[in-house]
Amino acid sequence: MKNVFALLMCLLLLPSCRKFLEEYTTDQRYASNTNDLEQLMIGEAFINNVTYSIYSQSTMSDLTSESSLFAPWLHVMDDDSETFVADVVETSQATPLYMFSGFHNWSQLPSVNILNAAWEETAWRKLYKRIGSLNAILFQASKIADSSSQNVQLRHIRGEAHFLRGYYYFMLQNIYGSPYRTSTAATDEGVPVKVSEKIDDKYFSRDNNQKVYDQIIADLNQAATYLDGYNPNNNIRVGIAAVKVLLSRVYLYTEQYDKVVATLKDFETMGYSLTDLNQFVPGTNFSYRTSGESIFTMGAHVIPAVFMNDSLSAWGGNDNRVSAFKASNDLMDTYDTADLRRNAFFDKSTRNKAFLPRKYRSWTTYNDVAQVSDIFYLRYPEVILNRAEALAMLGSDGEAKTELQHLRAKRFRNATADQLPASNEALVDFIRAERRREMCFEGHRWFDLRRYGVNSRYPLPASFVIKHPVYNYDASSNTYSPAGYYVLKSFAQDAASWQVPIPDYAITFNQGSLTNPVRPVRQIQPF
Repeated sequence: MKNVFALLMCLLLLPSCRKFLEEYTTDQRYASNTNDLEQLMIGEAFINNVTYSIYSQSTMSDLTSESSLFAPWLHVMDDDSETFVADVVETSQATPLYMFSGFHNWSQLPSVNILNAAWEETAWRKLYKRIGSLNAILFQASKIADSSSQNVQLRHIRGEAHFLRGYYYFMLQNIYGSPYRTSTAATDEGVPVKVSEKIDDKYFSRDNNQKVYDQIIADLNQAATYLDGYNPNNNIRVGIAAVKVLLSRVYLYTEQYDKVVATLKDFETMGYSLTDLNQFVPGTNFSYRTSGESIFTMGAHVIPAVFMNDSLSAWGGNDNRVSAFKASNDLMDTYDTADLRRNAFFDKSTRNKAFLPRKYRSWTTYNDVAQVSDIFYLRYPEVILNRAEALAMLGSDGEAKTELQHLRAKRFRNATADQLPASNEALVDFIRAERRREMCFEGHRWFDLRRYGVNSRYPLPASFVIKHPVYNYDASSNTYSPAGYYVLKSFAQDAASWQVPIPDYAITFNQGSLTNPVRPVRQIQPF
């Protein structure tokens, strides 16, 4: 164990060097056996869980520490979210709206709060720090494997490490890089790729999209080799099922539809099952770790801290008061009256009856062992939707409809196949809409809109826009009135705003070799 502690100290006492990713790289020679690596994986490789209590509107007072919430702003940039306001909340409070309005409204500098004070966005640092640890773990694992080639535990560690590195590069690319376009991937800007454990004496710049995705796919394929035939007895560690789901998602994003289908072949033999919402009990969790749909999860569930209720306490001055976000009217209008997800996935706020996402509801239980992540969460319906979309894109409409009906039978009262569209393009649009309804508030929608915008066959129309309502506050009546919209146009017209700027600390660290596309100044548009 002393070897592990020595290695952890090397990871924590990072060298004060200005070279990018050197900050996150260390010498792993102190890990001498598989158990040391196992401890390092648990302590340094996974996204950490965060426990919190919601007792005031200031749920975002800590966004910059290592133990802070991971990218809670990811949920407020797309068309599934809207501003939710009632009564006055002082601007000095770190509410979701005051901290994330720059992300919600696609401003030039999104990590600036309502008082025009910048705060440090840390998703970039957290992901690259873990990649640095994984690079070193994989290097040392290869050395241990030279003398222990039959060590099953070591194979699982190596499989998990490749999976996590691929997952983190996927997240980095889809947050900070441009969306993948088949025709220009070799020149479109992605994120820096580093897979060596060595400290490089150079500054880093963006690699192209093709290189990033090639690395992601290589990592996931290697993970599949090491984890072949293995699934752990819990879903907080990685098995072959998780690898297949994520790999199928990556192939979907890169328009390799035949590989989506091949990757998910025989997935149903792994024993996962759909929750039948015809049997759903109101007030209970839809998502939880031991659900038959749950495949893998890590990190916290932060939705209740971003999409807050408007009545926290009638005694503490927080009754009928909120400065946060809600599910958008645009999203809620997509649910048919026979769609059981409307009640299973959402609650209504206490006072204003606004729809709030609540797939996982038991957030008030401290350190609840049933908690699932709001971003790093893989579940069985994605398998069905990935396969359905790929089949439709391949022209296999009948098989795609069969997949859809498998899901819809568990989500609707009396779902029938004749409700599905006849033409191929309409079917693809239907699958995309079904994906939105099913996977909302799990970190998918922003990424999906990016890839739809540049899809080579059925791109979003040039007329596509996202509109986020803006409100004016009247102090005399403590009420808000609509003032207009902030508008995000299609990728073709507003490309820079479809990727989050790389944080200033990373740009400074690299002496300007990393750059961001310039976002336009955005003005409120009238009704």
